[in-house]
Amino acid sequence: MHGGGSTGTAAAQHADRLAWALGLTTAYMVAEVVGGLVTGSLALLADAAHMLTDVGGLALALLAIRFAAKEATPQRTYGYLRMEVLSALANAVVLLLLTAYILYEAYQRFLAPPEVLGGPMLIVATIGLIVNLISMKLLTGGSSESLNVRGAYLEVLGDMLGSIGVIVAALLMMWKGWVLADPIIGAGIGLFIVPRTLGLLRQVTHILMEGTPANVDLGTLEVKLKAIPGVTAVHDLHVWTVTSGFDAMSCHLVVEDLSNGRKALQEARRVMKDNFGIDHVTIQVEDETLRNAEPILHV
Repeated sequence: MHGGGSTGTAAAQHADRLAWALGLTTAYMVAEVVGGLVTGSLALLADAAHMLTDVGGLALALLAIRFAAKEATPQRTYGYLRMEVLSALANAVVLLLLTAYILYEAYQRFLAPPEVLGGPMLIVATIGLIVNLISMKLLTGGSSESLNVRGAYLEVLGDMLGSIGVIVAALLMMWKGWVLADPIIGAGIGLFIVPRTLGLLRQVTHILMEGTPANVDLGTLEVKLKAIPGVTAVHDLHVWTVTSGFDAMSCHLVVEDLSNGRKALQEARRVMKDNFGIDHVTIQVEDETLRNAEPILHV
C-alpha cells in the first residue's frame, strides 16, 4: 500500500532569492573578468572562475526547480525531482576542475611573476566583497534545506573569502611590492573551497546511491515499527532521499492477523510522519503465511 508525498522541493521555496543572487553574481563576474585581464591579477581571475561556477550553479538550481515542477509521467514516476541532485553534482565537479587549473596557473606565475596593477585590483575586489556578502545573505536561509542552494551558498562563501584574499594581495603588492602575493593568494582561493566541495560531492553521491538520510536512524525506525500493536516483524526496510526535503520509505510489515492490517498500516504511516518527517511511504502488510510463501515466477 502506498502513501503519497509532496512533489515540492526545498529549493523551490528560495527561487526568488536564487534569481536575485544569479543577477548580482553574473554582473560582477563580468566586471571581475575584465578587471583581472586589465590588472593581470591571477587572484582576480581565480575569483572570477569561482564566480563562473556560482553563475552556473545558480542557473542550474533555477533550472532544476523548473523541471521539478513538471508532472510525473509513466516513464518518470518521480518526475524530474532528481534534476536538483544532478545539478549539484555538476557544480561540484566543475568547481574541482577549475581549482586544478587555477593551481597550475599559480605554479606558472610563481616561476615567472607578471606585473600586476594593485590599485585597480583592490577596487574590483572591494566591490566583489560587497556583492558576495549580499548574495550570501540571500542564500543563507535555504542553505540548510536544499543541496542546490547549499552548493550555491558554498561557492558564494568561497568567493567572499576569495575577495578578501584578493584585497590582501593587492595591499601587499601596493605597500610591500611583494609580487608573489598574487599567485599565492590565487592558489589559496582555489584550495579553500576544495574540502567543502568534496563534502557536497559526498552528499550528492550518498543520495544517488540511495543511502539512508542522515536524519534517519534505521535501527530506531525498525524498533518503532515493531512496537506497533499486532506487528511481529519488519523486513525489506528501505529509506532514501529523492531530492532535498523529499525522503521516501518502503517496507514489509508482518502482522499476526491480516484483519488488523489497516490499523497497522495507519499507525506505521503516523510513526513515519511524526517521528521522521516522512509521508511518502510504500508499505506491504502481510502475515507469516504470505511472508514464507514461495515467490511466483512468470515466464
